Amino acid sequence: MLLHERFMDLALREAGMAVTSGDVPVGAVAVIGDEIIARAHNMREALNDPTAHAEVLVIRESALKLGRWRLHDLTLYVTIEPCAMCAGAIVLARLPRVVFGAKDPKAGGCGSVFQILQESRLNHRVEILAGIKEAECRRVLQEFFESRRKVCHP
Repeated sequence: MLLHERFMDLALREAGMAVTSGDVPVGAVAVIGDEIIARAHNMREALNDPTAHAEVLVIRESALKLGRWRLHDLTLYVTIEPCAMCAGAIVLARLPRVVFGAKDPKAGGCGSVFQILQESRLNHRVEILAGIKEAECRRVLQEFFESRRKVCHP
């Protein structure tokens, strides 16, 4: 469990970097064993790209670094439950495992709204470990959205 918490701390650090460009603070870290392969944070605002979620960016970087698209030995750590798009990318990249912090009751693709990672009609299923450093992950998101509401409605 300590290893999961260590990598989630790194994902939380990445999430903090997203805020500087006005992005929702989501961070992700890709790991094989105990080696970090890639790190990323949301960059939709910075890149004007609706697909620039932390999970997609870290999957792309991992594939480039490893020289292959099948990421069958990679564990993805992400601060919030991946959305449907990211869950689809995780399945297509053949990741065996996703570890996330906070659930996303509005858009979660790993059990909260959809269950894409365990969908029996797809050709790959992904192990899910949820709730690692959940309170910290949720707090980062809540603080971000509270600060946005204060700016919009002082």
